[in-house]
Amino acid sequence: MREPANLNADWLRAVVDTAVDGVILIDADGRILMFNPACETLFGFSAAEIIGQNVKQLMPTAYRDAHDGYLQNYHATGDRKIIGIGREVLGQRKDGSTFLMHLSVGETRQADGRSIFVGIVHDLTERERVERVLRESAARLRAVIDTAVDGVILIDSSGIIQKFNPACERLFQYRAEEVVGQNVRILMPEPYRSGHDGYVRNFLETDEKKIIGIGREVVGQRKDGTTFPMDLSVGEAKQDGASIFVGMIHDLSERKRTEAQLIQAQKMEAVGQLSGGIAHDFNNLLTVIVGNAEHLSEQLAPRADLKRLAEDICSAGERGAELTQRLLAFSRKQLLRPVETECNHLLDSIHKLLRRTLREDIEITTHLDPALRRAFADPVQLEAAILNLALNAQDAMAFGGRLSINTANASLDAGDHNGHPDVRPGEYVVIAVTDNGVGMPKRVLERAFEPFFTTKEVGKGSGLGLSMVYGFAKQSNGHVTIYSEPRLGTTVRIYLPAVVAKTRDLARPAEAQVAPSGSETVLIVEDDPFVRSYAVMSLGALGYKVIAAVDGKEALQKLASTSQVDLLFTDIVMPGGVNGWELADIARKRRPGLRVLLTSGYAVETLAANGHVQEGALILEKPYRKAELARLLRKALSTQAPG
Repeated sequence: MREPANLNADWLRAVVDTAVDGVILIDADGRILMFNPACETLFGFSAAEIIGQNVKQLMPTAYRDAHDGYLQNYHATGDRKIIGIGREVLGQRKDGSTFLMHLSVGETRQADGRSIFVGIVHDLTERERVERVLRESAARLRAVIDTAVDGVILIDSSGIIQKFNPACERLFQYRAEEVVGQNVRILMPEPYRSGHDGYVRNFLETDEKKIIGIGREVVGQRKDGTTFPMDLSVGEAKQDGASIFVGMIHDLSERKRTEAQLIQAQKMEAVGQLSGGIAHDFNNLLTVIVGNAEHLSEQLAPRADLKRLAEDICSAGERGAELTQRLLAFSRKQLLRPVETECNHLLDSIHKLLRRTLREDIEITTHLDPALRRAFADPVQLEAAILNLALNAQDAMAFGGRLSINTANASLDAGDHNGHPDVRPGEYVVIAVTDNGVGMPKRVLERAFEPFFTTKEVGKGSGLGLSMVYGFAKQSNGHVTIYSEPRLGTTVRIYLPAVVAKTRDLARPAEAQVAPSGSETVLIVEDDPFVRSYAVMSLGALGYKVIAAVDGKEALQKLASTSQVDLLFTDIVMPGGVNGWELADIARKRRPGLRVLLTSGYAVETLAANGHVQEGALILEKPYRKAELARLLRKALSTQAPG
């Protein structure tokens, strides 16, 4: 059986009508001869509407002149450059909207020799949308990378840097154009480079991924050769089948500094606790040594040689007391008596003292802020701190130099702590003491405030000067900083709380002349047997009737069993669960009108906040001598009792 003559035409029509892409036929004058269903969908025209119309209706206006030129050139010269060329152009729909399409043009001849042009139209709208989404995603990703706080670096499997974001530029101090194309080893210290090469080699040879996805602490190297700690996490992506590694870099410098400051603060606190405890115990011993040496000196008056030995013991004990006082200052357990202090006036008053104390080749200058606020501080301890700093500065200027003392107001907020997170925000008075001496290297500067640390020769210093200043500032709710450069000098700044409202004056009241002896009954409470024995002997020698107790519990028992007790003389820190403050409160409730005198080797947290004295309290500091004991005891007995 023969096939029908129109089989090929039917088959071709079926292919054209079911094609996904548009198929359009036009004659040599540009009139549309055929418009398949896909074209109807693409352009929004039906075949009946568009067949016989010029193909320019399917083009944006900007394309139409060019189309006419192509056809004119074709007819005049036979130039076929529009034939067979696939190109991206814009099509225009019936509603006037445009879309991107890929157009390929072919030519066929009719029996009469006239040309028929066949256009194949492929809609690129979806491709354009996908590409636009990809471009937008890439732009967003670039924006994220470029604005990221952490460093982002891309390297290929050979270790060559492909991307270096602005955070990396800040971290490593290279511009991106300086490192892109370079091996990533340029960002590593020498000891890390061989290890990196081993990782890469192992990855390429075995596909071992142990470097992927692991955050680890490493060291980066800046352009100037300095290094910094960083946390590095590595991810892997594929690009054209090859591996691309993405490194996320977080600078650990600030965290390391904070950790170091915390460790230093904890170390200083631990040393302070130890120093305070040692000083307290030594003060008990020194009370006995100095007091008994004083008694010996009185008894040995006829023997000048032995009396001198006893006096030497007293002098040595007093020097020991000075050292323990500095230990207490460092440990923030000294007894402070803060008042509203005019620091400019105080510095003016000690200028002459400094001039007499320091060598003549030291020039002293002051720059005092006339608008300086008052500070809430113990003026006696502040004066001692300034004197310590001046003497340290003199030691740093062995061949002469300039000592400058400046004052200023300062306001610190929560984020303005100069790298010291323990500084409280608020208003401060700042006293800066500057010298142009030899300065300190970093290793010395880091330990400058530690007690007993000194760079001086043996016997030239105790290493407690700066420690005392540090403790005084901290106990005063202030702060102290030190800045120094070798051969350039040192500046120490003391920050003291500024008075922003009227505060109660807690200054030590003037002490009147008192009788050295008496006949009243005194209840002594002291847990140290040697100190207790010395106090009993001293008060007995002064004519007082004495009752002794080892702790608060025994003291309350003796108070209950004794009809007449005029004064309670008690240590503040005692074992047994009842301290001196608590004992005094209980005793006053049981015996209204009872006078109280307290004593302590240091002021602990049972005193007022941060070691400040409670208003009206009388405290005798250890070590004490008999004359001090007699004077303060007499004062306590002559004071109107509370209640």
